[in-house]
Amino acid sequence: MTGVLPTKQQLSFLDWEMGAFFHFGIRTFYEGHRDWDGKEMDLDAFRPAKLDCDSWIRTIKEAGMAYAILVCKHHDGFANWPSKYTDYSVANTPWKDGQGDVVREFVDACRKYDIRIGLYYSPAEAGYQKRSPKEHDDYFINQISELLTNYGRIDYLWFDGCGSEGHEYDRKRIIRTIRDLQPEILIFNMWDPDTRWVGNEAGVANVTNSNVVSSVDFSVLTESGDDLDTERFLPAECDFMMRDRNWFYSEYDVHTVKSVEELISLYYYSVGNGANFLINIGPDRRGLLPEVDARRLLEFGQEIRRRFSQPVPATWESTEDGICIR
Repeated sequence: MTGVLPTKQQLSFLDWEMGAFFHFGIRTFYEGHRDWDGKEMDLDAFRPAKLDCDSWIRTIKEAGMAYAILVCKHHDGFANWPSKYTDYSVANTPWKDGQGDVVREFVDACRKYDIRIGLYYSPAEAGYQKRSPKEHDDYFINQISELLTNYGRIDYLWFDGCGSEGHEYDRKRIIRTIRDLQPEILIFNMWDPDTRWVGNEAGVANVTNSNVVSSVDFSVLTESGDDLDTERFLPAECDFMMRDRNWFYSEYDVHTVKSVEELISLYYYSVGNGANFLINIGPDRRGLLPEVDARRLLEFGQEIRRRFSQPVPATWESTEDGICIR
C-alpha cells in the first residue's frame, strides 16, 4: 500500500459525509414501471407544474447534507435537459412549453445554497443495443459533454453500471473527454473512478471497509467486479432509499419512509465505517419533495446535530459511579 494516497478532491469527498440523491424524470409520472420492463412512457405525461429545485436543496441544506446528485438520464433514456442528441427529453414535453431544463434549475439551486453538485447518468438505456458500440459511445460522450460544458463546474459525475454488463465501452476516450472538460471532477465507480460503490443499496458499509482497494463492484445485476490495474485510494459511498421500495416517487409506499432511528443507524453503518451516506428521495409529480420524506430528513438532521454538535469529550463527565454520558 506504500504510495497509495488520496487526491485533494477525494479528501473533500470524505468531508462532505452526507448527500442527497434525487430520482426524478419521466418515470416519476408512470406508477409501477420498473427498470428495463420495456413499457413505453409518453412525454405528454411529464407535467411537474410546481417543480421547485430550490426547495429540494434548501431542505437538504437544513438537514446537514453537503452534496446533491440529480438523475439526468436514467435507464429509460429520458433526458432532464434539452439534449441535442435525443428527442426523448424535456424539450418535447408540455412542461414550460418545452423550454424547461431540470438540470439548470438543479445546479442553480445547488450553487445558491453552497451544495456540491453531482450529476447521475446511466450509460446504458432501453434499446441501446440497437446501436453499434461506436454509435453508442458517440451518443454517450455527446450527452456527457453537454452536461459537463453547459452547466459550469460539476463536482461529481455518478455513473450507474446497471445495464452496461457485457458492453465494451471505449474507456480511454470517455475518460479523456471527461477529464479534459472537468479536470477536478470526481467520477463514481466506473473506468477511472475516484469513489466507489459500497456494493449494496442498503446504506451499509462493512466494518472492515477500507479506502484502499484493488477492485470495484459493478452493479446489482452481477456479482463480478472490475479489477483495477493497481491498488487505489477509493472512498466508498452508501446509497439507499428513504422509502423501502422505489427510487422514483410512488404514491403507494409512503408507509415505508424510514424512521429517524433507522436513519441514525444507517449513518453509523456508513459514515461510522468510513463511507459516505447518500439518501435518495424521489420528488413527486408536482415537482416537490413529498412532505413526509422532507420532514423526516429534517428530523434526522436535527438528531445528528443534537448528537454530534459538541466534541465527544464535552458530552460526558466522570462521576463516583463511573462515566455519565450527557
